[in-house]
Amino acid sequence: MKSLLSVVACLLGGVAVFAADPAPAPATPPAPTSLQIRAKLSPVRYAVISAEVGAKVEKLPFAEGARFRAGEALVVFESAVYRAQADKARVQADSAERIVTAYRRLAEQGSVGKLELLSAEARAAEAKADKELTQVMLSKCTVSVPFAGRVGELRVREQQYVQSGQPLIEVIDDSTLELEFITTSASLAWLRVGQKFSVKIDETGKSYEAELTRIGAKVDPVSQTIKLAASIRSGQAELLAGMSGTIDLKAPTAK
Repeated sequence: MKSLLSVVACLLGGVAVFAADPAPAPATPPAPTSLQIRAKLSPVRYAVISAEVGAKVEKLPFAEGARFRAGEALVVFESAVYRAQADKARVQADSAERIVTAYRRLAEQGSVGKLELLSAEARAAEAKADKELTQVMLSKCTVSVPFAGRVGELRVREQQYVQSGQPLIEVIDDSTLELEFITTSASLAWLRVGQKFSVKIDETGKSYEAELTRIGAKVDPVSQTIKLAASIRSGQAELLAGMSGTIDLKAPTAK
């Protein structure tokens, strides 16, 4: 019996020794070397400007689609109330400053105490701050931006009263447009900033030369994609923000 058990144990041991090796892990698929990607044209600079004061819209000098220069008034508010407040604050500030001057002369002669002088100086400083505040509020009655561009959309109309924080106008700097698109993160194996490619824009039916200018800072872990941006190198005059097309990206050939 002991001999039979020994034989069985040896057989089982043999089975354990000669068990099949585990299946190898599947190989990682190679990165694609050619991509057809949808992309859209976006302005490098754009903004939706909101009101910083509550007032009635007096004038909208530019219609939608019109071009404007840097610093030109895009929205003008009725400013009579703010102008009157600024005038009142200026008069009060000037009066307070004259009182301080008089108190200083009297203090030199010992006719007023130091505490009275300090109080007068504090009132003058407060009046000056009020004057500066009303000047700032008055300046907000004219809305402009520090770049040239086009009016994308008007969110208000003339004679409409708006509240502080209400969107007024969308402005677009169309002097430089860039392509925005998303591709698989596996393509990072060969995508490089400065890489040249072509894009065919649907609205014009033409192809344009483009250059990769920016690669996103992070990969989306769920979709395994990354955002990229590129500049159009020619023919921008006929292109508009919001147009879209197809990018033809190919991996550079090995030398």
